[in-house]
Amino acid sequence: MSAFTFIDLFAGIGGFRMAFEAAGGRCVFSSEYDRFAQRTYAAFHGESPDFADLYPVDPPGDITRLPPERVPDHDILAAGFPCQPFSLAGVSKKQSLGRPHGFDDPTQGTLFFNLKEILRVKQPPAFVLENVKHLERHDHGNTFRLIRHALEVESGYSLHYKVIDAAGWLPQHRERIFLVGFHPDLEVDPGAFAFPNPPPRRLYTLADVLLPEADPKYTLGQKTWATLLRHKAYHVAAGNGFGYGLLEPPYKDKVSRTISARYHKDGAEVLIWQPGSRPRRLTPRECARLQGLPDKYQAFFDGRRPQPVSDTQAYRQLGNSVAVPVVRAIALRIVEFLGDAR
Repeated sequence: MSAFTFIDLFAGIGGFRMAFEAAGGRCVFSSEYDRFAQRTYAAFHGESPDFADLYPVDPPGDITRLPPERVPDHDILAAGFPCQPFSLAGVSKKQSLGRPHGFDDPTQGTLFFNLKEILRVKQPPAFVLENVKHLERHDHGNTFRLIRHALEVESGYSLHYKVIDAAGWLPQHRERIFLVGFHPDLEVDPGAFAFPNPPPRRLYTLADVLLPEADPKYTLGQKTWATLLRHKAYHVAAGNGFGYGLLEPPYKDKVSRTISARYHKDGAEVLIWQPGSRPRRLTPRECARLQGLPDKYQAFFDGRRPQPVSDTQAYRQLGNSVAVPVVRAIALRIVEFLGDAR
């Protein structure tokens, strides 16, 4: 495919958009509910993901209020969808009636339901979804079973899924499950699709991520550090490995733990050793590097201009983002597959 379009649902700061644009795509629709993430998305991409120009809703960006038919046509639906528990009420009745949709739909009332309805109405050739690696085991496997039923049986897409660790591309362990689906009308063997393997070596090292100097405000306070020390000592005594993660030089071949949306609280997942001082958090720019954001987006956190949002919100947003090079590699595989189908 020399050119393709995609939509960016539950967009956050637009990690999927960065990846699919790098793969040659054009975003024709985006949605994000959080007002702080909307602010960063607008700074990054020059437009707000509240679809106000298409179909204004209150509050802005609430996809549950958007009729699916108002979504523009597209080739690929991309979404890092929230994982909400699904109700099993009415499933037996629904199956006995042979009804794939309706009042008894077990995904009704979840954000996945809105995503599924867009697939049903718009019928894009492909989709890619991302979620935490534990999705398969959520609610004893019931959630994933319902998701697969909705995508494969109700919607008719051939489904492929795999847990991928971003550590193959970046110096961060970040295991996420990716689900890729293809429309049944595509004239190509769905079994021919394969997820990408990591490159022979990481694209860059942890030493490349870390800045030579960081503002002292990122150094942990005495009370915070004392609390983390006590917490780790308790768990060591209990015989488990819980506690903070401290990275010390040399950094070249080391890989960090996963940064998450809670990173703003104490930075415990990834702390950086400092000579003669308490450890420090990663800066927002270092978090952006660790997630593989391209340089032009990292620059919003270089201190030379006001950030779109506070450090606290930046940590939340970057911790929720996808690892961009991983999604780009998946995007290229999807585009190649769709190109073979045309």
